[in-house]
Amino acid sequence: MREIAEDIKKWKHQNKAVAIATIVKANGSPMRPIGSKMAVTTDQQITGSVTGGCIEGAVYEEAQEVLSNGKPKTVRYGVANDQTPWEIGLSCGSSLDVFIESLQSSTWQTHYSTLQQNLVENQLLAVVTLLNGEDTGAKLLVWPDGRTQGGLGSPELEKSGLKAAIQQLNTRDPKAVKLSEEAEAFIDIFLPPSRLIIVGAVHIAIPMVGLARALGFRTLVVDPRKAYANRERFPDADELIIEWPSDAIEKLNPDQGTFIAVVSHDDKLDNPALAEALKSQAAYVGVLGTKRNVPKRLDALRELGVSEDQLKRLHAPIGLEIGAVQPEEIALSVLADIIAVHHGLERQGEIRQKSIV
Repeated sequence: MREIAEDIKKWKHQNKAVAIATIVKANGSPMRPIGSKMAVTTDQQITGSVTGGCIEGAVYEEAQEVLSNGKPKTVRYGVANDQTPWEIGLSCGSSLDVFIESLQSSTWQTHYSTLQQNLVENQLLAVVTLLNGEDTGAKLLVWPDGRTQGGLGSPELEKSGLKAAIQQLNTRDPKAVKLSEEAEAFIDIFLPPSRLIIVGAVHIAIPMVGLARALGFRTLVVDPRKAYANRERFPDADELIIEWPSDAIEKLNPDQGTFIAVVSHDDKLDNPALAEALKSQAAYVGVLGTKRNVPKRLDALRELGVSEDQLKRLHAPIGLEIGAVQPEEIALSVLADIIAVHHGLERQGEIRQKSIV
């Protein structure tokens, strides 16, 4: 939702009718993950994507019907019949269920401002949407602390929806679920942007900030040296923290949505920062350096109280092995490693197969 929110906000200010299409189910290997969204207007404006191109035109046409009659619906797309050249289908061999709804509906009118504010405040939120029945499109908003807003048409469905939403908030994965024998719902997860904490305002950190922001990360650059950590060098960083990195990391309280790249190449900054980071819940901790220096690094971290299990989490040297030399290449290597971990591919597989035949 975050990637299309600004366009939707602009269109609403222009009094344009807007429909949102969301992938609620997928089989096979779709181009876009479950929860991906596309928003359209009646004047052929589009933002976001549900497949990367192969069915967007068909989804647009279905969305126009929803905008016309106000009735939300689910449309299934599968593999096209090779014998029917005009049939709409997915060349990737997948099948998708796409739920399409109008932002002019009473449900969206009720919840839109809350959802927008939630995005601004970067709060974790689950949105349960009924996919079938008389109340198709009804929504229940659920926060991690148990607060709710809205409803699903009956106390029984709301109880089931709340339970399912709390479960998905823990996994942070969007999912279609059965709330009863008849009722099906989609649980969408509004995630705060992942944080990338870069320790060391060095030359490598400059392209890292730009690339990370393009990938949707909130970027925080930490360095006690004002000559390095300043707006002239880092105009686009979301936050500059002029503080000893170990102290800053402790205050930032890294969670599973936080990734930490230690790149100052200065042991008096790096090792205390790594010790604090490895003891946290951060999803990723990596450090710049050579393979030759890893044993020395591990010994230093042991002396700082880091356990063996915590040491196993360390990515050293940081980044994927792509032969990176220039700062921009190293930044790409680091972000590629982080993305791999983010998608559950930590330390698995090759960058590329040697041959496809």
